[in-house]
Amino acid sequence: MTHDEVPAYGLWMLVILNSLVFIIFAFSFSKPQSPRDWRSFGAFSAFIVALFTEMYGFPLTIYLLSGWLQTRYPGIDLMSHNAGHLWSTLFGLKGDPHFGVLHLLSTVVIIAGFFLLGGAWRVLYAAQKEGKLAVTGPYAYVRHPQYVGFILVLLGFLLQWPTLLTLLMFPFLVAMYVHLARTEEREVRRVFGPAYDNYAARTPGWFPHLSGPPDDRSAIGTR
Repeated sequence: MTHDEVPAYGLWMLVILNSLVFIIFAFSFSKPQSPRDWRSFGAFSAFIVALFTEMYGFPLTIYLLSGWLQTRYPGIDLMSHNAGHLWSTLFGLKGDPHFGVLHLLSTVVIIAGFFLLGGAWRVLYAAQKEGKLAVTGPYAYVRHPQYVGFILVLLGFLLQWPTLLTLLMFPFLVAMYVHLARTEEREVRRVFGPAYDNYAARTPGWFPHLSGPPDDRSAIGTR
């Protein structure tokens, strides 16, 4: 089908439906409870709405870059849906971008992020009920698995459909998650003291050790 047959943008119902699906999906995995949780979830939701607005509603990035794109890639239909997969265009990748390496990689990263969110929440919830420090499951590998999960989902979407707005939002969101994580660490350290210091000394905050977690883990931690 051609661009004239099927509009690629102005599909506001798709914007709403896709935004709701991913926001509700993320909510079911992260279960925000505290005001801090809701701030984190709200920032994630804003990113999702901005993404799908450009994906199906109004292609702001395409409009802003149209002059440069048309000059550099004269044969491309900028108003086609495939043109929105800018990495494929910029890297000169051939074929349908939906089946390209970047799209497949983005899907894997997004799914991994959601699974990490869900697995971390289950461990944290169980630890909170028992008044213990969460150090098993994803918490055995990194101290902030839920924030890592959110970042992976955002990164996956950037690999799939980059926009100027979401690219600008991404570093600010990462900085916000790092700030929230440090705030939570101070609070948890006040509660668990040396136990948390020992856990933090053995467990990286964001990037797991290639060799895996230590074997001597005992079992409310940070996100």
